[in-house]
Order: sequence, then C-alpha cells, then structure tokens
Amino acid sequence: MSTLSRRRAALAGVVAAVVALGAAEPVAVLTGPRSAPLVAVGGLVVDLVPEPLKQFAISVFGTYDKIALLIGTALLLAAFGALLGLAAVRRLAIGLAGIAAFAALGVAAALSRAGADAFDALPALVGGGLGALTLWAFVAGPLGADLPSAPPPAVAALAREGETPGGWEPARPDDAESRRRFLRGAGLLTGAAAVAGLGGHWLAGRRGVSTARDAVTLPAPAVPAPPLPAGADLSLSRLAPYVTPNREFYRIDTALVVPQVDPVTWRLRIHGRVRNPIELSFDDLLARPMVERYVTLACVSNEVGGDLIGNARWLGVPIKELLDEADPEDGADQVVGRAVDGWTCGTPTSVLRDGRDALLAVGMNGEPLPIRHGFPVRMVVPGLYGYVSACKWLTELELTSFADFDAYWVPRGWSAQGPIKTQSRIDTPRPRSRPAAGPVTVAGVAWAQHRGVRRVEVRVDGGPWQEATLAPAVSADTWVQWSWRWDATPGEHTLQVRATDATGETQTEQRAPVAPDGATGWHTVRVTVT
Repeated sequence: MSTLSRRRAALAGVVAAVVALGAAEPVAVLTGPRSAPLVAVGGLVVDLVPEPLKQFAISVFGTYDKIALLIGTALLLAAFGALLGLAAVRRLAIGLAGIAAFAALGVAAALSRAGADAFDALPALVGGGLGALTLWAFVAGPLGADLPSAPPPAVAALAREGETPGGWEPARPDDAESRRRFLRGAGLLTGAAAVAGLGGHWLAGRRGVSTARDAVTLPAPAVPAPPLPAGADLSLSRLAPYVTPNREFYRIDTALVVPQVDPVTWRLRIHGRVRNPIELSFDDLLARPMVERYVTLACVSNEVGGDLIGNARWLGVPIKELLDEADPEDGADQVVGRAVDGWTCGTPTSVLRDGRDALLAVGMNGEPLPIRHGFPVRMVVPGLYGYVSACKWLTELELTSFADFDAYWVPRGWSAQGPIKTQSRIDTPRPRSRPAAGPVTVAGVAWAQHRGVRRVEVRVDGGPWQEATLAPAVSADTWVQWSWRWDATPGEHTLQVRATDATGETQTEQRAPVAPDGATGWHTVRVTVT
C-alpha cells in the first residue's frame, strides 16, 4: 500500500470514529448526557485510572482537568479509529470488529454508571452502527474505490509460490476522481458528525435545569450570617478576596457532565441504621428554618500554595437537626452522602452532630446553588476536606459505619477521615515577580477551619520569623487574610510563611504530598527585587 493510500485508510478510520461519536450525541439527549460514549468512557477512566495520574492531571490542569480528559479521550479514540482504518483495508472484518469493540466499550461504560438502565446503551449502539457503516463505505462501498485491498488468501498463496495470479487486480490508488470522491465523502461525513455532536450537546443544555434554578426563591434565613467585620477584606491586588465569587469558586469532582437535577422531582432519603427514616422533597427542605454561615471549603488535592480553596456564604438546613430526627442507631459512626451520579463520601456522624455549622446547603452567596456546585442541594461541613464531606447533587444520607462501608476515595488510597490541616499561602508578591526595592506588602491567606488561626509569620531568606498582621474574620470556620510590611533590598530573595492555629499547633515545615490526607509544608515564594 502506498503512503498516500495509508493516509487515506487512516483518515477513513478517523472519520468513522468521528461519525460514531457525533451520532451518539443526539441520542444521548433522550437518554441523558452521561450515556454518550465519550462521557461514559471518560467517566470509566476517572474511576479506573491510577491515583497518581489523577493527581498529576489536577496539578497540571487544575479545574480544567475534565476538559483535558475529554479531549485526551477523543484523541485516543481518533488514533484508535486510524488503526482500524489501516486494518480494515487489509481485512474489512477486522475494522468492523474494532468498531464493535468500541461500541461494546461505550455500552459497558454507560451501563456501569449509577442509575443506568437499558436505554443508556442506545447512544453507543447507534453510534457504533453508523461508524461501522461509514468504515464499510470507505473500504468496500462507494467511497472506497481508491483504497487498495489486500489480495484474497488464495491469490496471495499463489503469489508466494511464484505463480502469476490471475483474475484479480488491486484498485488503483491514485485515480484523481476517486480521490475527490473520497475527500468529499470524508468532508461531508465529518461535517455532519460535527453538527450532530454539537447540536446534541446544545439540545442537552436546553434540557438542563437552569430555568428551574432561576425559578427558585430562597427563604430568608431564620439565623442570618454575622456581618463581615470591618477590614476582613484587605482589598489588595492579587490577594484572594475574603468572599470568593461563585464563578471563581474552585470545582473538583468526578462528574464529567454536570448533573442536571430537577428540584421538582428531587428527593432526599435519610436511611440506613436509623430508627426513623426520612424522605424530603425540595419544598420540604425549603420550608425548614434556614441557617446562613460563612464557611471556607478546601480540596484535599490542594498543593501547598494552591488555589483549590474558597470561602462563601452558605444557606441551608443544619444536618444535626435532620440526624436527630432520624435517630441513628448505636454504632452508626458514618454518614454516607450519595450524589445523583453515585459518588459517595463518608463523614463521621459525630462531626455532623457536634454543634458545628454542617449544612444541607441550598444557597451560595445569596443565590440558589450554581448547578456546577451541586444544585439543588449539597453538603457543607466546616473543618473537613471536601472528599469526606462536601457531597454535591446530594440525594441520600445513609447511616452506616466506617467498618462496613468505604466511600469512593477510600479504596483509592485516601484516608477515611480528612480533617483540614493548618495551612497558609502567599498571594502577593507572586513567584518570580520583580518588585521594586523599598516597602513591599507581603500578603496572603491562612486557614484552619473550625479551629481558627492564631498567628501568621513570615521570614525572608531563612532569617527570623516576623509576625504578620491578621485581618479580622467572621469565625473560625473561614480563612483569614494577613499582611506584612517588608523593607525589600535589591537582589533575589526567598519568602516563606507559616501559620499557627488556635490550639497552638504550628504548621510543619515537612513537605508531604496531598495523598492520603492533605499536603503539608511552608509555602515558599522566590522574587527578584529591582
């Protein structure tokens, strides 16, 4: 096969893969976006990929890790399609078998998702069927006359024995008209698949719950949040604001497609090892007395100096009240929060009942929860990393025990219980910046949720620690801003920060990775003073 023909064969396989993916999207509008092969396979990758690779992806791509995964999955499927095209030219059955395997993987991935039913197999089946038809059209059908095929086995055997085979000639690969026909077909099919895929994605968005969210009117809190104390926000350039805007709040979860949960049909079950199981509708929840609190949430994947942390004003129902009504049985030391997509987190029952402001949140910074942050209901628990407490798109609270059930991240190597560690961060000056000599404001944030920050210290070039000025904070459940005036001299300098919490424990210098229970170490910034 000539180089040009190999390229066409590979392109034929890529087009077949694009058609399979694009055709599946409109079908997924009917069955749900999680059933689309690209998303379903991507979700399977999220579940099965080794933990170090997940952390690498988060460290490199941050909150864009899901987009990177979907793009990477699409590129891998395109490469797989190219190989199928090359194989199909030699033997069509091999290419078709590869397409069937692709469809089977999509079906298996879709059916493995929580709450899936038989209809979730349709996108992969329809996409696989049209992908196979496309591959046939290029290899053996009206679009494939320019792709030479391998000789039949009998002809090939004669050729190996030195005899001249008769009655068979390979197709001419360089005929100009066949090339034009091939390219026209490839262009039309790729364009149609793109329109179908993008159109399906658009229709899926139209079927979302934005309208339902816009119609929600949050009740006034029975217990409003305390007012922000004067000076809580230093309003310095590059310093994270005391209250994180919703659009800037970090998002880390396993959902490749944001779940669309209709508040009209939403139900919360509190069950398991309880004496009084409870089921609530969204209206039932809104009818209860609401508490409003500022709480800082942090992801366990946050590296030292990282930005996977944010502070918001949350409105919700105290979880303690609901658990008291459900009346947990003795030994039920874990509350498993379960999301609509099947993701689970395990929270100590004692933490949810110790009086802290653990909420079933329905509001965030004065508006209904953003869809990407858990609409209509999520958990917010001060003092615990999100992987053990902050379940979004919540549908169940199941009382069980740590001895009987491991939540999603525990079998993947993370600790069963994740109290947030005392940490601090330098926001300004930025690493590798070039501030002018003279007075320089060094500032950042520090946090030790549910304990509070007692002191923040900064040092330059390994010298003595200097105490920074703490801005006031609403409560021990939020981070605190800090600042320190530095008389900077020309040259390269290293700044470090450490915090001490209200119990008197100072964060350790020892560096530790995020796994299994959160990173440690002092944030270090190197600058050149000019």
